[in-house]
Amino acid sequence: MKEILQSGPAEALASLLDVELPDLDRDGLPLLWHWFYLLDRPAQADLGPDGHPLQGTEPGRRRMWAGGRVRTLGPLRCGLPAERKTEVLSTQEKQGRTGRLTFVVTGHKIVQGGEVVVEEEQDIVYRDAASGQADAPVEAPEVPVADDEWAIDVSPTLLFRFSALTYNAHRIHYDRDYARDVEGYPGLLTHGPLQALAMAEAARRRGSGGRRAFDYRLVSPLFDHQGMIVRADDTGTAVRDRHGRRTATGTVRSFGR
Repeated sequence: MKEILQSGPAEALASLLDVELPDLDRDGLPLLWHWFYLLDRPAQADLGPDGHPLQGTEPGRRRMWAGGRVRTLGPLRCGLPAERKTEVLSTQEKQGRTGRLTFVVTGHKIVQGGEVVVEEEQDIVYRDAASGQADAPVEAPEVPVADDEWAIDVSPTLLFRFSALTYNAHRIHYDRDYARDVEGYPGLLTHGPLQALAMAEAARRRGSGGRRAFDYRLVSPLFDHQGMIVRADDTGTAVRDRHGRRTATGTVRSFGR
């Protein structure tokens, strides 16, 4: 997968999240912003009923983004060509409480100017379809947003626009009837990559730069009506819902300039 990186996707993302747009030609894309470039764009006829591409998946199984690891080895600049190389690193079968689970680790390398500038591993889990609608969780009282936290309004519009920017057609993020009636969710599911990106942006606000390594995990589903509140400090970064339940964790560290 090759393309000349344009500024448009980065500008769109900055507007979507109301975050600072860096000098893309000099500093390159911020941590994780490469997710909006070098995208797979399958034909409509190649999508399954859930919106995911049929190739490489088993019919009727659910796909979940579970976490990953990213290292930035150099600036990924707009205005220049780049190439993404992808391979499946491992596949493992396990038995969970809800049935068979398949864990897939996919590796990506982004090359620009003959150098690898981004290394990434993504952890994806495939599980059997749920039998029936899940009960809505009992929610605790709301926890006020602290001064060092960033509250993001997780509206259907935000989720739809994020799906569009990443060319993600998975219907659980924008089709409430499908998410509720077919997959049994109590609301629209907030993207795992959106939570990871919010954590990386919270760390960027603290001034982290240079070569960075970011490890993150998605520990619990987050639905649109639960909000999204992000925090970063010297020990890591995390996402919680408005009731205090943690849904994602991450660590960002620098390893040289």
